[in-house]
Amino acid sequence: MSERLQAGDRAPDFTLNAADGSTVSLGDFAGENVVVYFYPAAATPGCTTEACDFRDNLASLASYGYKVIGVSPDSEAQLRSFSEKEALTFPLLSDPDHAVAEVWGAWGEKKNYGKTYEGLIRSTVVVDGSGKVALAQYNVRATGHVAKLRRDLGIS
Repeated sequence: MSERLQAGDRAPDFTLNAADGSTVSLGDFAGENVVVYFYPAAATPGCTTEACDFRDNLASLASYGYKVIGVSPDSEAQLRSFSEKEALTFPLLSDPDHAVAEVWGAWGEKKNYGKTYEGLIRSTVVVDGSGKVALAQYNVRATGHVAKLRRDLGIS
């Protein structure tokens, strides 16, 4: 299991392909606060709930100076379909070999129905304008996560 990020750590840079075919780097957001959230699979019930929650809170988060990026192991085509179906207006990035998830501590051992396996751990990391981790949350719940995140950021 990779080491989890902590507040104050320098956020590891990345460049990934987005659902719209562009490439997005963390460095593109230099000087801005960005919420990077990792989710296991597009179009599954929990991930849809979480993505739509971010979509529905996007304007409010933006008014407090936060951008949102979603990262999953899904292909660009899967992300494009998911983004279009759910009218998501923030970048969804494809991390098919989970290299970014590993470096960010969002890949590791999971348990489901008594079985242990390696997979993506639903996680959210907030990076401040200087590129440092302001908040890192792992094993988050899909339902109610954005409301909790807002409270934790003091913007509820």
